[in-house]
Amino acid sequence: MKLSSGIFSGRLFLLLPLLTSWLSLYVLADVYLQEKFSDDTWEKRWLQSKHKDDLGAFKVSPGKFYADEIESRGLQTSQHARFYAISAKLDTPIDNTEKNLVVQFSVKHEQNIDCGGGYVKLLPPTFDQADFRGDSEYNIMFGPDICGDSRKVHFIIHHDGENKLIKKKITAPSDQLTHLYTLIIKPDQTYTVLIDSKEEQSGKLEEDFEFTPKLIDDPEAKKPDDWVDTATIEDSTDKKPDDWVDGPELIDDPDATKPEDWDDEMNGDWEPPQIANPEYKGVWKPRHIPNPDYKGEWKAPLIPNPDYKEDPLLHAFNTAYIGFDLWQVKSGTIFDNILITDDTEYAEKFANETFVEYREAERDAKKKLDEIESKKFETDVGGKKEENEDEKEEEEEKDKGKKEDKSSKVEVPLPDEKVPEKSDEPPASSKQEDDDEFDKLFADFEHEEL
Repeated sequence: MKLSSGIFSGRLFLLLPLLTSWLSLYVLADVYLQEKFSDDTWEKRWLQSKHKDDLGAFKVSPGKFYADEIESRGLQTSQHARFYAISAKLDTPIDNTEKNLVVQFSVKHEQNIDCGGGYVKLLPPTFDQADFRGDSEYNIMFGPDICGDSRKVHFIIHHDGENKLIKKKITAPSDQLTHLYTLIIKPDQTYTVLIDSKEEQSGKLEEDFEFTPKLIDDPEAKKPDDWVDTATIEDSTDKKPDDWVDGPELIDDPDATKPEDWDDEMNGDWEPPQIANPEYKGVWKPRHIPNPDYKGEWKAPLIPNPDYKEDPLLHAFNTAYIGFDLWQVKSGTIFDNILITDDTEYAEKFANETFVEYREAERDAKKKLDEIESKKFETDVGGKKEENEDEKEEEEEKDKGKKEDKSSKVEVPLPDEKVPEKSDEPPASSKQEDDDEFDKLFADFEHEEL
């Protein structure tokens, strides 16, 4: 069957917008780094810091459970209680003065992390990879940090020689599955933080970080004397009910009686014990009603801050490297699918291909691993229980054998050993109970001589 050229051209015409959109996504998007750790060349791109000899080692692994053995491979911490420092150079540096900055990567705390970081640092062109350490200057630090009950997502930017922390709270997931972290900074100085492709926080850099504020409270302003900031007042028409009992809180126990052996001279005057007054209703207070003169909480008016200087480059950084500078008590975290681009649509597409597509398969793999480990635990516990029972039976058999040997044993006296004859007479000590002191001493002396 042949298709006419007209039908083919019509269908191509319909598909053209989709093809154009798809191609524009790749043509317009600038990708400065895209790392999936799916091949064995990663060590050529990532350099371990040489600042200390005892830094923790990274390896590439999909972990104990995964959706795909190759696609799930990532950079994994491998030694407990260590500092880690490793970095990679971007394909090309990014200056986001007039473009978006998108940072995206996944974190999988499959070891059920107790205390440790999982964040990345974007680093300037002056950064020294071989000397990477905790106090190396960075542009942006972003990602999860978990320690005990503290589960936060860091978002810190370096500005005027200081590291500025976000004032808003962002909570990090704490399970053992992979989670995707995305940071978007735009030229209009707004930001968005997404976790698993869902927005968790957004705002303006100038307002949400500890920068010099544009407005401040007027230090010369004073609260007016007639300003009423009491929200409620007592209702003057409210009266205490006649049957209200506001005392005493405790009364003598009417059922208590004075003990018969009570001695007033020895113990003092007897007083019955105290019990709660069943009719006591507490101290009566009139009800409160809204204050008709209430003006609200007084606040000083805002005035321009004389120390404020607008910074049109507050959002802008020149970034040439990305790195992990971490401390972990329990190792095993896997970092993967690291992306730095200027295109939010490309980042979303990359997230769908590398995270969303494999999410359910990873959940299933985790479930299967849990089932295997649960059965192994039950088997180990059952085996130990049977082993303990066998050991207990062996001990009981040994004890039983010892008792039988002891009961069947006959003591044979040695040739020179005399076997004492049994006597129905009471012991000498009982016969001497009525003797006088002299007879007792003599009997003891005579016994010693024998």
